[in-house]
Amino acid sequence: MSEASGDKPVVAVVGATGAVGEVLLGILEKRNFPVADLRPLASERSAGSTVTFAGREYEVKVAEPSAFDGVDFVFFAATGSLSKDLAPEAAKRGAVAIDKSSTWRMDPDVPLVVPEINPEALRRHKGIVACPNCTTIGFVMALEPLRRAAGLQRVVVTTMQAVSGAGRPGLDELSGQVASIAAGQPPVVKQFAAQIAENVVPLCENFREDGYSTEEVKLLHETRKILAMPELAVTMTCTRVPVPIGHSASVLVETDRPLSPEEARKALADFPGVEVVDDPKSGVFPTPADVAGRDEVLVGRVRKDLGSDGLWFWQVSDNLRKGAATNAVQIAETLLAPRG
Repeated sequence: MSEASGDKPVVAVVGATGAVGEVLLGILEKRNFPVADLRPLASERSAGSTVTFAGREYEVKVAEPSAFDGVDFVFFAATGSLSKDLAPEAAKRGAVAIDKSSTWRMDPDVPLVVPEINPEALRRHKGIVACPNCTTIGFVMALEPLRRAAGLQRVVVTTMQAVSGAGRPGLDELSGQVASIAAGQPPVVKQFAAQIAENVVPLCENFREDGYSTEEVKLLHETRKILAMPELAVTMTCTRVPVPIGHSASVLVETDRPLSPEEARKALADFPGVEVVDDPKSGVFPTPADVAGRDEVLVGRVRKDLGSDGLWFWQVSDNLRKGAATNAVQIAETLLAPRG
């Protein structure tokens, strides 16, 4: 800890006024994360505004290198360009930068961490730790229990991603389009590749020359890095749906040894941070509405594939919480915990 902080860390949040930043502040408070002092930071556009934390108002300052002097943890919940420029500056000043953007995820010198899965990767950090994509986190949280139970051979996944994955502008675009349609006006399309209200868009981010999207390739490579399975076969399609919060995924997984639905449910239920919500006879299954505001990854619809030894399941998680802010706070908690 810095000399000024004593036993508690000094914490900075870059992007404190954004969708993920606001959730992150709430999670720090809810989880009683020890904070000696808080420094909310943002771009010049948001500087001068205020945020509330633990009953106190804090003025938002400009995110610049000098703001990290004496800081122990810097949570980057902002654009990749900010973390690219400023995360090394934070690390240079002795802080640990925990970055939610895609900037550092595939850097071989930067650990990509989901604490329930690969906390040991934190031992080799050099001042920067990457937080996975909000889609990847829920996905690997459901895969890891099955990998530990029976190994993994191949995974096929289709994601249905909430508009908040694009931040506050995504939420604003959905609500604005809904209002326009209700008023009989043409919806304005800016954030997504097509109208999102009353629609499904089979593209997140941008297409590559091979026809896959940049989001899909993130899911592939991040999954392999987190699970330490560089050759794992993952085939993916990422879509955007008109849901405010909560990413969903329909997944077919083929394991090294056949795994029954009952064995899979037990492995999933026993894994920290995963909850099985699966009772077909009663019509019970998880939805994005069920997971919004929760940290658990919910899994249901576990069933045997009709044409192979594989298993299907349905997974949902709050992309702003476990998919972003909660995972980042858990990384800091893991770093603070005494090593056994």
